[in-house]
Amino acid sequence: MVDNRYATALVIGSVLSLLATVYLSVAVGTQHWYQYSSPSAKHEDVNLTQLREEFVNGEFDEKTYSETMFRLNGTLGLWWRCILVTSKSHWFKEPDPKMETQCVSFTLPQQFIEKYNQNSEEDLLRTYLWRCQFLLPFVSLALVFLGGLVGVCACLCRSFTPTLGVGVLHLLAGLCSLGTVCCFLAGVDLLHQFLIPPEGVEGSLGWSLYLALISFPLQMMAAALFLWAARSHRKNYTRMSAYRVA
Repeated sequence: MVDNRYATALVIGSVLSLLATVYLSVAVGTQHWYQYSSPSAKHEDVNLTQLREEFVNGEFDEKTYSETMFRLNGTLGLWWRCILVTSKSHWFKEPDPKMETQCVSFTLPQQFIEKYNQNSEEDLLRTYLWRCQFLLPFVSLALVFLGGLVGVCACLCRSFTPTLGVGVLHLLAGLCSLGTVCCFLAGVDLLHQFLIPPEGVEGSLGWSLYLALISFPLQMMAAALFLWAARSHRKNYTRMSAYRVA
């Protein structure tokens, strides 16, 4: 027989875990982790048009695409890099052209490519920060998924013991989510030391990063509820067993 308090803790923990998974999944798949604002950029300029073409169709180069994002109100994500450009008119020029976002995804080999510093030497810190920010969210989602499987097995076996493992898995998943955000912010800061944005260009955190950041406390609260329920139920069960023996 399960106490209502423990059952309530499990339900609330499961809901928090589901919300954290949704938030983190949306954050990984969107590009608004960091965004640049360059109000002085003139999108009709020929040089900016060339930058756009190089950004979309050119070879992968961190310096080139970063400078383009600085000048064209770009956004950066874990899998995407985007710029804001004017939409192309076919036979007439609009007085107030509409803006559209053009995005290019990072391929899997590009996620593991080496980063370099001002001296054209490999920057190990930036390289491993980039790789960690790419790998950690998937580790976090995998841990939550594994915790869900363990929880289902616990329900089928009608045992509270595996709940302790579910709590530990969610605790590790929360740390991975926090590590993702920390690695991304540290990588962006080091990038700005390597490539200083032009004067007037302002950078700000995007809503995708905040979603990933919100998933961390949700996972930690879910872990706390699972651990509390498992430990409290175990103590209560031990006391009841001792009472019956007595």
